[in-house]
Amino acid sequence: MTHLLHLDASARPGLAGKHEHGSHSRHLSQRFVSQWLARRPQDGVTYRDIGQNPPSFINHDWIASAFTPEERQQPWMKEALAESDTLVDELVAADVLVIGTPLYNFGMPAALKAWIDQVVRLNRTVGMDESNPLDPYVPMLADRERHAIILTARGGVGFGPGEAMAHMNHLEPNLATALGFIGITRIHQIAIEGQELGGELLAASVAQAQRRVDVLVAELQAALGGTAPAMAHQEQVEVI
Repeated sequence: MTHLLHLDASARPGLAGKHEHGSHSRHLSQRFVSQWLARRPQDGVTYRDIGQNPPSFINHDWIASAFTPEERQQPWMKEALAESDTLVDELVAADVLVIGTPLYNFGMPAALKAWIDQVVRLNRTVGMDESNPLDPYVPMLADRERHAIILTARGGVGFGPGEAMAHMNHLEPNLATALGFIGITRIHQIAIEGQELGGELLAASVAQAQRRVDVLVAELQAALGGTAPAMAHQEQVEVI
């Protein structure tokens, strides 16, 4: 059974097309997951709405605890890392990471950056090989095939690779770097553009992104072993 970890990072709680000022990135991520489960209802999903329930920012106690060997950690250190442990466990358990996120001021929302800081962690998702000082980092999530689906919504246009505003887009490149650092290198990106412009431009971008989501679901499921019988059991877990 394949397990999905679904994150939504938008500050907007509603869905575009259904709610006033709704989120396009949430709409895309929910489309991906619903299409996935329609074809493979036996697969599990863990959902975390970090846009509405953001992870804690790391602080001095977190850093002191994370860089202390586990056998030397005091009780307060384990408490300082409890949230991180939960988030890391969810990520480690996932075969497919689905991230719905807007582009805010050329980068990721603070809530998503907080999640990244909680899960990129020494001896949990990245190791150290002190015998190789020039490249000591060992990605611990490269132990098996994992995929990351980055579904984004942008107010402007031209932020895709090779386009006029690509040099100002620090969302997908940042995510791909952080995820690759811990071993998740199979990255798939789909974006909606033109939210601030609206009209036919936005409508065409939404339609194209939705089609690409449907195609990607089919391609990934074929690569992971095909679809499942419609009567299969579905496990779904929601956490906030």
